[in-house]
Amino acid sequence: MGVTMDGTKQHRRGNTRQRIQDVALELFAEQGYEKTSLREIAECLDVTKAALYYHFKTKEEILVSIFEDLSQPIEDLIEWGKAQPQTLETKQEIIRRYSDILASASPLFRFMQENQGTVKELRIGEMFRNRMMGMRDILIDPAAELVDQVRCVSAMFTLHAGMFVLNDLEGDPEAKRKAVLEVATDLVTQAHRSANSP
Repeated sequence: MGVTMDGTKQHRRGNTRQRIQDVALELFAEQGYEKTSLREIAECLDVTKAALYYHFKTKEEILVSIFEDLSQPIEDLIEWGKAQPQTLETKQEIIRRYSDILASASPLFRFMQENQGTVKELRIGEMFRNRMMGMRDILIDPAAELVDQVRCVSAMFTLHAGMFVLNDLEGDPEAKRKAVLEVATDLVTQAHRSANSP
């Protein structure tokens, strides 16, 4: 979500459903999932609760729909990765694409990081775990030494950590993202070379 020149919020292009998702995610992030009511979401949208119910019956339905929409590129990446040869270039491309996906869905992943207890209790916790297992499976070589498998998984979590841990460090956000991507790429490169050395 961007901000227009006069300071008003600019929502993702689209329909009421997307507006509901945007406002709900913003409220969930600001005040927490538990403390946000459907009534508040409706009020922020300036619609009736009945209008909101037309699209979503519960807060969890809203959150699941946000997760499904914003994490669909992860599912697409997993499918793409399964069809590729297990080369270093493939692994580096997976890491690069995953970095882009995390950047484009950062409000969702930030919310998930800050609300881990809630996320664990909800359906999206299991959905996210499944996606992470899918990412793990396209990154690691099952025949590699355990240390190299750990390096590949660590590359993925380096990208996650970079979104949160480096937020308050001085510097250009894009430069920080590139630095995190470089470290993650180094990890998969090291793992691949170690696993494929004579």
